Amino acid sequence: MTSTPSTTRPFHPADLGTLVVMAWSGEAPDGGDMPYLLAYCLGDGPGGPEATSEAVARLLADKGLPVGGDLVDGNVTSNVPAGLLVEAGQAVLTLPPLNAQCPAPPEWLAAVGERGYAYLVFTTRPWPEAAPGRPIEPEALVAFAGAEETLTAAAHVVLPARSLRV
Repeated sequence: MTSTPSTTRPFHPADLGTLVVMAWSGEAPDGGDMPYLLAYCLGDGPGGPEATSEAVARLLADKGLPVGGDLVDGNVTSNVPAGLLVEAGQAVLTLPPLNAQCPAPPEWLAAVGERGYAYLVFTTRPWPEAAPGRPIEPEALVAFAGAEETLTAAAHVVLPARSLRV
C-alpha cells in the first residue's frame, strides 16, 4: 500500500477551517498611512492547528506565493494569483478558490485610495484568539501581526486595489 506525501496532497478549502481577513492601516517608512490586510486561520480545521498551517502553506505554495520569501509586488508583475476589490466599505480578497471579505475602517479606505494598493500578509500561523465577532485590542493586533513568527510564516504581497466603479 502506498500513501501520498503531504506535500503533494491536493488542496481542500475545508482544511483551512475558518479564514479571517482583517484590514487596518498604520504608518509606513515613507511617513504615510499604509493599508494592510492580514489573512490568517483560526486553526480550527478538521486536523487542528498544525494541519491548518500546512493547508495554508500548501495553498500559498500552489499559487506561487512564497512563505517567508520575497515580496510579491502586484504593481510590478501582472501574474499575481490574488486580487483585491474595494467596494462599499469592504475589502474583498480573492485567491481562487477562496474569497474573503471584511469591513474596512475609514482610515484604511483613505490609505488604499491614496496609494492604490494594500499590503497583504497571509500567514500560516493560526490566531485562534482573534475569531470573528470578538473584539481585538489594537495591542493584540500589533503583537500578532508584527511578531517575527507571524511574518516569517507569511506570504507578503502588494495587491493593487480595484473597484467596480468605472
